Amino acid sequence: MKKRIAFTGGGSAGHVTVNLALIPHFIRAGWEVVYIGSLTGIERELVSGLTGVQYVGISSGKLRRYFDWKNITDPLRVTKGVWQAYRFLRKWKPQVIFSKGGFVSVPVVLGGWLNRQPVVIHESDLTPGLANRLATPFASKICVTFPETIAHLPEEKGVHVGAVVREDLKQGNRDQGFTFCGFTKKKPVLLVMGGSLGARRINEAVRSNLPKLLETYQIVHICGKGQVDEQSKLAGYRQFEYVQDELADLIAMADLVISRAGSNAIFEFLAMQKPMLLIPLSKAASRGDQIVNARSFEKQGFCHVLEEEDLTNDAFTQAITSLRENCTAIATRMQQANEQDALRHVIAVLQEIAH
Repeated sequence: MKKRIAFTGGGSAGHVTVNLALIPHFIRAGWEVVYIGSLTGIERELVSGLTGVQYVGISSGKLRRYFDWKNITDPLRVTKGVWQAYRFLRKWKPQVIFSKGGFVSVPVVLGGWLNRQPVVIHESDLTPGLANRLATPFASKICVTFPETIAHLPEEKGVHVGAVVREDLKQGNRDQGFTFCGFTKKKPVLLVMGGSLGARRINEAVRSNLPKLLETYQIVHICGKGQVDEQSKLAGYRQFEYVQDELADLIAMADLVISRAGSNAIFEFLAMQKPMLLIPLSKAASRGDQIVNARSFEKQGFCHVLEEEDLTNDAFTQAITSLRENCTAIATRMQQANEQDALRHVIAVLQEIAH
C-alpha cells in the first residue's frame, strides 16, 4: 500500500510555494499526494498544473484582525471546512499532513487532529502568523525558517530547518528570460514582484516613475491578478499578472529585484543572489511580520529597505539608485551566506513523523 501525504496552505502565493517545492519529491518517491485548499483561492490555480496531485476544495473563512461583517459568517464557513476536511481525511487516511499556513489550513489541521493524524506545520516568518498560532496546539512538529522563531513555540515542537527554496528556480535560463520578454542585454533588468497581495502601492510607484526608470533599466513587472495597466505599454516594460513556468528564467535574467518582504520570496532571491529593495507591508495592513523579515535581511547586508510610509517618487528612485551602486557588495555577501539543505530537512521530518 502506498504512503499518503496531504498538503494544505493558501490565501497567497507565499502559502503555497514551499508545498510546490516538496510535492515533486514525494511523487517521485511513490507517495500518493492530495492538496486540500479553498474552492477558489490562488492555491487551486497554482496546484492545478501539477501531475499526480488530487485537489480537494473545502469551505474556508478569513481570519481577520479588524471589524468586518464577514467575521459573523466566516466562523460558519470555517466550521463547515473542518467537517469537510475531517470527512475526507478520515476516508483517505494520510500518514502525515503538511500545512504551510494561511486561513484555509486551519480547518485541515483540525480535521487531521480529530482523526488522530499527525500534522507538521511550516512557518516562514520570524514570528508565527495567526493561522499557524491557532494550529500549533494540534501539530506534532513546526518547521521554521528563522532560528529566532523557536522561542515563540512549544519547546518540544519547534525544528529549525532554514529556508526552503524550490529546486526549479535554480534551473532558470537567463537567455530564455530575455527572449520571453523581448529585452536586450545592453541594459540592466529590474524585476518587480508586486503581487499577489498588497501589490497596489508598489505597482503605483513603478508606473509613476516608468519614464525615468526606463532610461536606465528594462523592467519586468509581476503585478498581481487584475493589476495589469493597459495604459502602461512602453518599450522595455513587460507586465504580467502572474508568472509560473517562466519565473526561474525571469529571476535569472534580473540584475535587481523590488519586492514585498514575505519570507519565502526573499529567501528565494537570496538563494539566487539577487540584490533586493524590499518594501514591506506596513503595520496598518498587516501584523508587521514583513517589516521584521526585511530588517533582519538588511542587518545581514542582503538588501535595502524602504518603508511603505516613506514611499514617495523621489525616495523610490533614489532607493533603486542606491541599491544598484551597492549591488556588487550585496551579491558578495549573499554568496558567502551559509545555506542549509532545508528542503531535505523538512522531508526528513515528514518521513519521521509518518513512520
